[in-house]
Amino acid sequence: MVYREDGSTAAVSAPYLVGIAGPSGSGKSAFAHALASRLPGSSPVVALDSYYRDLSAVPPEERARTNFDVPGALDETLLIDQMGALARGLPIEKPMYDFAAHVRREKTDRVEPGPFVVVEGLFTFCWPALRDLCATKVFLAVDVDTCLARREARDVVERGRTPESVRRQFQDVAWPMYERFVRPTRAYADLILDGGAPLDTLCGAVLDHLEKRGVIAQ
Repeated sequence: MVYREDGSTAAVSAPYLVGIAGPSGSGKSAFAHALASRLPGSSPVVALDSYYRDLSAVPPEERARTNFDVPGALDETLLIDQMGALARGLPIEKPMYDFAAHVRREKTDRVEPGPFVVVEGLFTFCWPALRDLCATKVFLAVDVDTCLARREARDVVERGRTPESVRRQFQDVAWPMYERFVRPTRAYADLILDGGAPLDTLCGAVLDHLEKRGVIAQ
């Protein structure tokens, strides 16, 4: 089926999932939202960050020592079940996560499928079941210094952490875990793009790819 930019063609039988992966600080979230805004119809963005495991049963002092940069930190069963539901055209109740307290909030976020669904996160291509749901897979490659600067800016403002703690965690845990778990998944990508490029350039590359595959008509 071909999706047109004005959304005026035949009804969608099943959403088309675009997966985005890359290191922490590579710009996955900004890129995902920019891409979704350029895709035909109303296309939701689902971040894997919403699926971190609830640590409410763990003492607060232990939560801070948890390694959140490994695939096992996410509830992959719920994640894959819900992405499968979206791929079948069904709405989901996406969890909401409190990164300051490392707990799942009681409130959920209802996500309605659109012609496209953009899925972004560190481990998007780590699980075969999730990888197979993504009809187009994009990997953002960014140098380590840029990733650290971006992660520090985000975590200090959005997650209530100190610059020193962010830098220490990134150097000791986040980047080594990227090299171990995330970087190898580049092999599954249909497109490997420079995460330092302008968003218009990144989105254009994906739209061109989708047009060549006959998925959209620009």
